[in-house]
Amino acid sequence: MGDGRVFRHELVVPMRAGEGGVELLAPMPGLWRGAPKPGAVVQAGDGLGALEVLGVLHELRVPEGAGGMIAGDAPLPGERAVAYGEVLVRLVELAAVEGTATTRAATANVQDGDRLLFRSPLSGRFYARPSPDKPNFVAPGDELTVGQTVALLEVMKTFNRLAYGGAGLPERARVKAVLVRDEDDVQTGTPILELEPL
Repeated sequence: MGDGRVFRHELVVPMRAGEGGVELLAPMPGLWRGAPKPGAVVQAGDGLGALEVLGVLHELRVPEGAGGMIAGDAPLPGERAVAYGEVLVRLVELAAVEGTATTRAATANVQDGDRLLFRSPLSGRFYARPSPDKPNFVAPGDELTVGQTVALLEVMKTFNRLAYGGAGLPERARVKAVLVRDEDDVQTGTPILELEPL
């Protein structure tokens, strides 16, 4: 064992109810590295970085029943020593917000005819992906079904899951275009997706 090899083990971190969410705790003392960034969305089984204890790396996993957005008060990614039971991150539950989309909105360019648009039900900051290191929720060519997450909207420091659906929208549709850039501010009624029915 003195050959410098580092072995990897997987550990599910303990959790407890905290103020405004769930707290995920260090399962033992060690050097924590590779923590996800504040604002990242995690769910059961996702990684929380690794904890090095006496030269052995333990990959940390989110426990069953936990999930949400990592609160903004989480430490920035890097290495730091943690004690047994210390709070690693606090998860804030994502509120489900069903999109109230307006369909068949007239386009400014009459040559395009009418377009099927999915509009923002709230004003806030648009996030196209759950975290900076994850792919976008949707891309042109993707097929959508009712209830599928298409984006996150940050409203007063609360992240709301924007789900496909709403009056006048078909059960299934294909994304023709994403009309908003990641981290753009949008207003209620701003067109987010251009769709075609399936």
